[in-house]
Amino acid sequence: MSLAERAGLAVLRRMDPERAHALALAGLRAGLLPRRPRLTSERLKTSLFGLDLPNPLGLAAGFDKNATALDALYTRTGLGFIEVGAITPRPQEGNPRPRLYRLTEDRAAINRFGFNNEGMEAIGRRLAAHPGGLTGINLGANKDSADRAADYATVLTHCGPHADFATVNVSSPNTERLRDLQGPAALAALLARVTEANAALKRPLPILLKIAPDLTDDELAEIAGTAEEAGLSGIVATNTTLSRDGLRSPLKTEAGGLSGQPLFERSTRVLARLSTHTGLPLIGVGGVASAEQAYAKIRAGASAVQLYTGLVYGGLGLVSEILQGLDALLARDGYASVAQAVGKGRNTWI
Repeated sequence: MSLAERAGLAVLRRMDPERAHALALAGLRAGLLPRRPRLTSERLKTSLFGLDLPNPLGLAAGFDKNATALDALYTRTGLGFIEVGAITPRPQEGNPRPRLYRLTEDRAAINRFGFNNEGMEAIGRRLAAHPGGLTGINLGANKDSADRAADYATVLTHCGPHADFATVNVSSPNTERLRDLQGPAALAALLARVTEANAALKRPLPILLKIAPDLTDDELAEIAGTAEEAGLSGIVATNTTLSRDGLRSPLKTEAGGLSGQPLFERSTRVLARLSTHTGLPLIGVGGVASAEQAYAKIRAGASAVQLYTGLVYGGLGLVSEILQGLDALLARDGYASVAQAVGKGRNTWI
C-alpha cells in the first residue's frame, strides 16, 4: 500500500463508515487514485461460465451498488470483473441509519443496508453507458413488493441487456424474510421466473445464485440440486453471516450481516461442502484479504473469487497485492492456470 493510500485510509476510518464509503467512490470517480494496469499472466487468465477473465479476482456486489464508478474501478484497480447491485425495480432508501459498522478489532464489518439503491432505471442507464469490463448485476426485490419473484425477473429484463452475468440474491439477511426464498419450493419457483425472463433476452446471461453461509449440509445439497434443475450457470458462496462467534469488538451486538475476516473459515467450509454436491462453477466470497486466502478459496473449489470488506482495511491497492501473490502461489505449486488448482485442497475444509 502506498503512503498516500495509507494516509487516505486513515482519514476515512475516522469518519462514519457509510460516509467514508461514499467519499471513496467519489474519489475514484474524480481520478484521485493512480491507474494500475490489470495484472494478468497465463496462469491468472481463466474462464467462467464461458466468459474470459484476465484474472479470477472480482469485486462483490455492494461496493459500487449503483454503478457510479465502474470505469474508475476497472482502470485503477486491476480487477478481473465487477458485480453491481443489489438492484431493485424501484429506488429504495433501505434501513434507517446508522446501518454500517467497522469492527476494527476483528477486521470485519456489520451492515444492515436493506437493499438501498437508486433502482433499475438509474442503474440501467449507467450500465448502458459503460463501455467495457466484465460486469455482473445482483438482482434484488423491493422490501414492500407483493411479488418478489417478479421483481427479480423485472430487474433482469431491464438491466440484463447491459450486463455479462446476473446473480439472484436470496441470501441477504437485511430484508425481512428474504432468506425464506432459499427453501426448495420457493427457490424453484423464483428461479423459474428468472430463467424465463432470461430466455426472453436477446442475449441470455449466465445466471448465478448467491447463498448464505448459515446453511446446513442438507440445505446445501437441496440448493445445489435446485440450482442444477433450474439450469443455472453457477453459485456464489457466500453472503454475510448472522453468526457472531469469536468476535471481540463491542459493536458485535449490532444487527445485520457480518463480513470480513471472521467469515473466512465459515464461508470457505460452505464453499468446499457445496463443491461436493454440485459440478456447477462456484465463486468464493467471504473474508478474502490476502493472496493466501484467495488461493485457499480456489483450492476449496472456487473458480473465481470476490472481495469487498478486505478493501476497507487494505485499500484498493490490495487488489494488485492479491493478484501478484496468487500468481506466485500458482507458480510455486506448479499450476499452469487457475483452473488446474480449483478444488485441489477441498478436503482441507470438509
